[in-house]
Formats: sequence, C-alpha cells, structure tokens
Amino acid sequence: MLKRCFWPLLAVLWLISSGLDRLWLHLDQRLPAWDQADYLNSALDHGRALGLIAGGSWQGWQALLDLSPKIPPLASLVNGSVIAIAGDAPDQAAWALSLWFGLLLLAVALWGRQLGGEALGLMAALLCCLMPLLAELRVDFVLEIPVCASCTWALWLLGRWLQPQLKTASWWQALQAAVAVSAALLIKQSALLLLLPALAWASVSALRQGRGRRLQLLAAVALVLALLLPWLQHNLVTTFGGTQRATLESAAREGDPNASSLAGWFWYPKRLPALTGQVPLGGGIIGLVFAAWRRQKANKAWHLPNQQWCWLLGSMAAGALLTVLSPNKDPRYLAPLLPLLAIALAKGWLALPWPLLGLGIFTASGFSLNARANAIERQDTPAEPLEAIVRYVQAKNPNLERTLIVVPSTGSFNQHNVSYFGRRAGAQLVGRQLGNNPAHIPAALASAEQVLLGTGYQGSVGAEVEVFNQAIRQSGIFKLQKSWPKPLGGNFELWLRKQTAPKPLSFAAEFPELAAGLARGPQGLTPLFEAIGTQHQVDGHRSYQKIVRQNALDKLAKNPNNQKALWSMALLGVLENRALEAEHWFARLEQLNPNSPWPPAYRAVVLNAAWQPWRAKAVADAGQMRSPNPLLQALGDLSGLLSGEIWRFNQARQSIPEAVQAVEQQLAN
Repeated sequence: MLKRCFWPLLAVLWLISSGLDRLWLHLDQRLPAWDQADYLNSALDHGRALGLIAGGSWQGWQALLDLSPKIPPLASLVNGSVIAIAGDAPDQAAWALSLWFGLLLLAVALWGRQLGGEALGLMAALLCCLMPLLAELRVDFVLEIPVCASCTWALWLLGRWLQPQLKTASWWQALQAAVAVSAALLIKQSALLLLLPALAWASVSALRQGRGRRLQLLAAVALVLALLLPWLQHNLVTTFGGTQRATLESAAREGDPNASSLAGWFWYPKRLPALTGQVPLGGGIIGLVFAAWRRQKANKAWHLPNQQWCWLLGSMAAGALLTVLSPNKDPRYLAPLLPLLAIALAKGWLALPWPLLGLGIFTASGFSLNARANAIERQDTPAEPLEAIVRYVQAKNPNLERTLIVVPSTGSFNQHNVSYFGRRAGAQLVGRQLGNNPAHIPAALASAEQVLLGTGYQGSVGAEVEVFNQAIRQSGIFKLQKSWPKPLGGNFELWLRKQTAPKPLSFAAEFPELAAGLARGPQGLTPLFEAIGTQHQVDGHRSYQKIVRQNALDKLAKNPNNQKALWSMALLGVLENRALEAEHWFARLEQLNPNSPWPPAYRAVVLNAAWQPWRAKAVADAGQMRSPNPLLQALGDLSGLLSGEIWRFNQARQSIPEAVQAVEQQLAN
C-alpha cells in the first residue's frame, strides 16, 4: 500500500509546505534585507544576461561569468529563469525556493527509501518540512536551500556509486555523482564543508578497488573539473578575496568564537534543538533509544550499521566537524546537515509505537505552525516607503540609467533592495551606498546627482554619516526635493542636484591620470583604487568605462605609443576582469619602458590570474634581469612554483616576504 502511495504522498508534502510558504509570504510584508536583496539582484542579473528578463540580452559567456565574481552562478541562473516565468516581485521570485525544496524532499525521500523503505523516506521528508530552520529558509531568499538540495543529491549519488552491493557501480552512476557534486560546488563554496570529507572517502575507496572503478573515478574528476573550471578560471582572484572576507574577516568582525575555545565547539550544539525543532529531535532520539532497549530486551545481538548507514552517518559527522572548525558561525551554515539528520531521526521515529508516533507528528506540526503564527504577529511594523521612493526617482523614464546614493542602511531599507526594486520590469535604477567615510564627500559633491539621506535611525552606518549628511544639506549644490516618513520615526530625504549647480564631473577625464600613476608602482595604487572604489558607488552603471575606452582607442589610433592611453586600456582590462587583454597592454608598456620593473610586474600578476604561470614566470624573470626588483623576484619564484618548478620553493620562502616588506615600505613613503 505505502509503496503505491509513495509518490503521491511525497507530492502532497511538497504541496502542503509550498502552500504554507505562499501563505507566509502573503502575510509577511517585510522587504528583502541585505543578503536576500543581493541574491535577488544576482538572479535578476543572470536572467537578464540569458535574455529571459527585460532589461538585458545575451552578451556572451564572458559577460555571463562576470556576474558571479564571488559566488558561483548556478543558483542565480536557475533563480533567474524562474523569475522570468513566475514574475520579478520578491514573493513571485520565491517560487525558485519551492523548486529547490522540492528537489531536497525528493533526494531525502529516495535516500531514506534506499536505507529503510518507503516509510523511512516519507518520514525523513516530513521531518524536513517540520524543521524550523528549513521552514525559515524556504521563504528566505538566500542560497541555503539550494545548497541543502544539491549536497543531499551529491552525497546520495556518490554513496550509490560507492556501494558495490547496490549493483549500481557503473559509469552512469559515476557521471551522475560527478554532475551532482559539480552542481553543489557551483551553487556555493560552503558546500565543500559537507562534501570534502565524503569526496576524500569515496576517492580513497575507489583507488583501492579494481581498474574499472579507478577509471570511473578519473572520468568523474575530469567531468567535475570541466564543469567548474570555466567559472573558477574567470573569477579565481575575486573568489578567493570574497571567501576570505566572508569567513575570516566576517568572523573577526562579528566576534564569532573559534575552535580553540569551548564556546566555539558548543556554538552549534547549543542551537541545534531550536534549529531542528525540539519535538522532531527529541522524538527521533527517544525512538532510537527505545529501539535499542527493545533489541536488548529481546536479547538480539548488536550489529554495526551497514555500509550505507555508515556512509550517511560518517558524511554527517565529518561535515559537522568541518562546520564547527569553520571560523564564521551562523545557524544557516548548519542547514546542509539537517537533511541527513532528518533521515537518521526518521529511523527513531518509526521505532516508536504507532499511537506515540501519531501524537508526535501532530505535536511537531502544531509547534511548527504556531511558531510561524507568532512570527507573523510580531511583524506589525509598517512597511518602508521603498516602492514609492523608487517610483518617484524613476519618474516617467524608468529605463534611463540612474544611480541613487543611499546613505541609510537597515535590513528593511538598503542599497541592495533599492537596486532590486529599481530594476524590476526592465528598469535601470541602481542604489549605491556612500556616507560612512568623510572621504566620500568630495566625490559626492562633484559627481552625484541624487542622494537619499535619512533622519533618525540610520542602521549599520557609523556616526560619521552625519558629517556626510550635513555636507550634502549645506553644500548649496543639492536641494531637498521630497521626503517620506520612516515607520519608526524620522524621514527619508531625497536631495537632487540643482540645475544651477556645477555639472557633475566626468570621471572619464580623471581616469587617464590615475591610470598613469601605475607607472609609480605601489605608490600609485592607493589613490587609484580609493578613487575608483568611490566612483563605482557614485556611478553604479560604470558608464565612464565606455568613454575612457573610446577616448583611449582614439588617441592610440593617432599615436600608438601614447602611454596614458596604454595605461588606461591596461587598467580597464583589470577592472573588467579581462586578464589577457590587460596583459596585451602591459606588454606594450613594457616595450616602451624596458628599464621599469612595474609593467612586467603587472603583466606577471595578470598572467597568473589568467592561469598562465609559465608565461608569468618568463616575464618576471626577464624583467628581473633588466631591472632587479624584490617584487619581480618574488613573482618569478611564485610563478615558477605554480608552473611546477618545485626547486624554487626555498627561493620563494625568502623572496616573497622581502617583496611584501618592500611594497609596505613604498606604500608608507
């Protein structure tokens, strides 16, 4: 009976959970916060780049890969495709989460059915529906539900390929597992916390078996690399930088306890009952204890878990260990482990007597619904006037490219959700944040056209924002155009540049001089990137780059050796993540300045970023021969190591610290 009802019951679970999610979204009027709006923007960008959503069109693979410099693109590609079908309102975009959760339920149910039959699979899926953390993430536009779904599929398929008794150790199973692993890694790098130990386990096991299994492993690894490398090669530098900021720097900023303290080890266990739900967790544990007691009472011999259960429990334990060791702590990072825990807890629930089982399910469902009802009751704060502000700024021409400087930054009103609402339906208004540094004032006064200030609570920005606010109000350049009341007191104020004020300065005129500062080496980097960082906030569409490029090309057509134009083209290549294009212009500059160490140094850096360390080594070594410099020596040694010249390891250990010290001294002067 249960075998025939497996698929209908699984579909009912998904439909009920999706229905409750839609009800929640209808009642919950909060605007997307920082992370949620950021991921919505990413989905919108990818949908536009695919030509599926108004406001964009297909511009080629490089343009598509440009959109995911820090976070892999797969989830945004899927989410953007769903937005193209369901609509771009945040509640409509959340249908993507329902799709991902359906994939998660399917993976959990199939894995549970393999381990203990249809009842175990359905019970595990039901527990996933009831766990508070997963229920919260189903309506929270972040990447954790996609990560949960993809990691569960990857581990299940990897385990099926690994288990010879399942008679599935085929090439087809190996390739299925490889695709699933690639999908997980192309959604978010944190999938490695769960997958890395399992991948090591599977690889070692395959290498110890026959030649056929080793060939399957080799083919699977090749497929994973083929699927990952296009994105990773294009965004290697920004990926590493983003990962460092999201883990080490974020952990330090938020004061998260690390694994060297007991607080770090108990950070997740203390929160586990609230994340899984006390009833799902407690009922599963009681059931497992009851099953053990019943086995002991029947004098049955104890047996170790079979290989399939060892795979699940071992993957869960190893993933939990790496999650605890990770320096950045957040309840969301525990989410990928919960589907595996749900399968284990389902085993305990099914060991309970039927009356107790029914009572437990009823109680768990009641707790879950009650928690959501209480959360809705607490959301009695009026909505922010975000959409009204966006409509006013867009006026009668929403397709005109505009940048609105947004000074306040709260969870319900920030530059990210201004950008999302400002770009719906093909519009082109983006929000950017300035104001938390007095150094932003000159650029805002010189180039900004629209600034949104706030009175009252300003959010995550520091006290320095008041200096910026007063500079805008008292400058005589801007006028107060309109204000909107804030729900918790104070106002949003829209300040527009006066028609009588000086015209906004074009950064395109300043850019060549800043780019030429690269010829001074590290001393030219600080003012350059400080100016560019601020400009990218003032001009969110980076429209200056087209002007700079055309001006530089025009000058080079008249004089191929115009060095300011060459530096401009090289810097544009760096900013646009076109490493080989930048290398071409740095090579031209190297020819014109054979005694300067900086063109070959920059050239070696971008060649390494383009995954061509052998060329970078040759460039750095040749530059070092012409004009010795600690940085060129270090780049040559590092590039040599990356090229496989392991004998340069000792040289690199000495030259790299010396180069760092030399650069720091130049920056200090």
